[in-house]
Amino acid sequence: MLGQVVDTNSVRAAEYLFSLGLSIQKKYCVQDRQEEIIKVLAQASLDSDVILISGGLGPTRDDITKEALAAFLAVPLVYSDRCELHVKQYLEKRGISMNEIQKVQCYIPENAVLLENPLGTALGIFIEHGGKVYCAMPGVPYEMDFILQNSLSEHLGWLGRQGGLLHESILIGGMGETAIAEIIEPLLTDLPEAIKLAYLPSIGTVTLRLTGDEKLGVDLKENIKHYMERIKTALDKNVLADSSLPLALILGRRLKALGLTLSTAESCTGGLISHRISSHSGSSDYFLGGVVSYSNLMKEKVLSVPEQTIEERGVVSEETVKMMLLGACSVSGSDIAIASTGIAGPGGGTEENPVGTIWIAVGNSKQMRVKKLQLKSDRTRNIEAATNQSFLLALEHLQYLQ
Repeated sequence: MLGQVVDTNSVRAAEYLFSLGLSIQKKYCVQDRQEEIIKVLAQASLDSDVILISGGLGPTRDDITKEALAAFLAVPLVYSDRCELHVKQYLEKRGISMNEIQKVQCYIPENAVLLENPLGTALGIFIEHGGKVYCAMPGVPYEMDFILQNSLSEHLGWLGRQGGLLHESILIGGMGETAIAEIIEPLLTDLPEAIKLAYLPSIGTVTLRLTGDEKLGVDLKENIKHYMERIKTALDKNVLADSSLPLALILGRRLKALGLTLSTAESCTGGLISHRISSHSGSSDYFLGGVVSYSNLMKEKVLSVPEQTIEERGVVSEETVKMMLLGACSVSGSDIAIASTGIAGPGGGTEENPVGTIWIAVGNSKQMRVKKLQLKSDRTRNIEAATNQSFLLALEHLQYLQ
C-alpha cells in the first residue's frame, strides 16, 4: 500500500488465470485490516468465480488473511495437525525449534484444503464455498509461484480450458509500436470484432497479442492463427519469437542451435548483459563468461585495449568498443562476443559524448557489427536499453550468419 514493496504477485496470478482461459475482472490491494479484507472478498465474490489471495498467512499479528476468510465464509478456525507437522519439519531442517508464535499459523478455516509449499512454513489454503473458489497463498513471490504452478493446479484441474479466452503472442525487436502499426494495421481491417490486438511495448521490444473470446461464436483458434501469420509475414525478420521470451534466452537458444559460444566485455552496462544471459538454466552450454572492465586500467590490462586507442579516440568510441570485443574473444576463446562502453549518466557527459552515448558491438575479428546509441532516459533505463539493444544486435548478427 505504501509502495515499499513492488506487487509482482498479482501479475503472476493474472498470468496463471489467463493461461486457463479465464478473464481477469479486478485486482485489489488491501490493507492488513480484517474489515477491509472482508469487504474486498464480498466484492470479489460478486464479480468472479475464482478468487486468488496472496499474503497474510504467517505467524505475526499482521497476518490475518485466514481469520478474515473464515469470518467472511462464516466458518470457524480449527487447529491443523498436518500444518503443525509441516512447520516443525520445515524448521527442523534448518536447526530451528517450533515456538508458540509459529503455532498461530496452524489455525485454518474448517472447510479448507491445504496446498503443499516446500519452500516455506505457510501452506496454501483452498476452499470451495457457495459455488466459488478461494485460494490463499503466501506473499513470498517464489512460494506463491510454486503453489500456482504445482499444488493449486491439481485442484483447479477441472477448469482445464473451460475459460473462453484464447490468445497468441509474438515478440518484435528493433521497431517501435508506431512503426509496427503502420505496417500491420492495413492488413487487419477485416479482423473480427471478437479478436482484439494489443501492443505491449517494452525497452527495445514490443509484444503483439491477439486475444479473443470463444463465447462470441467465432472460430477463434483458426482466426487468430490466420491473422498472426499475416503479421509475422509482414514484420519478417523483426519477429524474434512466438511468445514473450526474454531476449537473453532467445539469444541463448540461437547460439546453441548454431553451436556457437559467447563472451562479454562490459563497461557502462556493469555486468547486466552477463547476468541476463547466465540467469537462464543451461547457459553454460554457450556462455563462457564476461569481463566487467569499468576502469580504463581493466580495459587495458585484461582486454588488451591499447592505451593509445583510449587516449586518442576516447573510452566512449567505436574504436574502443571494437578492441574490447576482440579482447573478450581472445581472453575467453569464444566464437563471438558482445561489448559495451558509454555514459549511462547522470554525470560524465561532454559536448562530444553527451549522457546516453553508448557504443555496443557484436561479433569477432572476422565479422563485427557496431552500433552507436543516443539514449535519453535516466541511468537505470539507459543501462537497460543498452543491454536490450545489445541482445537485438547479437540476434541480428546471428541472422546474418545464417
